[in-house]
Amino acid sequence: MINQPPISQEALIAENIAHVRTTIAEAARRAGRSPEEITLVAVSKTKPLEFIKIAYNLGMRDFGENRIQEALEKQAAFCPADLRWHMIGHVQTNKANKAAASFAYIHSIDSFHAAEALQRAVEKKSQATGESLRQAVFLQVNISGEASKEGMSAADAPGIVRQILSLPQLEVCGLMTVAPLVEDAEQVRPVFRALRELRDELRQQFPAVNWEHLSMGMTDDYPVAIEEGATIVRVGRAIFGERIQVKQPLAC
Repeated sequence: MINQPPISQEALIAENIAHVRTTIAEAARRAGRSPEEITLVAVSKTKPLEFIKIAYNLGMRDFGENRIQEALEKQAAFCPADLRWHMIGHVQTNKANKAAASFAYIHSIDSFHAAEALQRAVEKKSQATGESLRQAVFLQVNISGEASKEGMSAADAPGIVRQILSLPQLEVCGLMTVAPLVEDAEQVRPVFRALRELRDELRQQFPAVNWEHLSMGMTDDYPVAIEEGATIVRVGRAIFGERIQVKQPLAC
């Protein structure tokens, strides 16, 4: 029997991306939606820069990071103009200065306190650069009510939205949630449905806001999230494999 050569990392990532995109298209069709409505964010946290470059060369343009310092190091090392970085992890108020205007989207604003800190940071950067900067954000909602999850409650969301709308340099673009880990993705369908229904309620209450996006769904449940209205899915393991240690990136 002839031994087959091991598959290269590039070929493996290419195969994974193709499979994820096919799955996205199938889920969109089941929901009567166009696959073009859904943005695939490759969750690159803990992954080496080489993997990001491979995925970029395969057509990926959206990458999600959980830690600000890790993300900024990667941004400094690999900075094509059309690459969009997403901050999907919790942003501590003392890290707002680093996060402000450093990401296309920040998915994880979970309180007015966090929004205020980010507003101050964006304002400070605007003054320093002489540019009129704005930061696009999603409001993170803890739909499932799990104590271990970050996020505002659905009941608190309208009041927090009303407060955040007073912050001129933040642009609310939608909602985000992290569903519970379950064996069967169907178990979290109600979570995704509830986030969509909350978005629809907020759209009626605050029609001036662009409620375009629902950031929901990860490797184990993104097809169900798409069927329930996700416009952004955050997929890491299904693209890059299991978590590994990050190699120190080289500055560009």
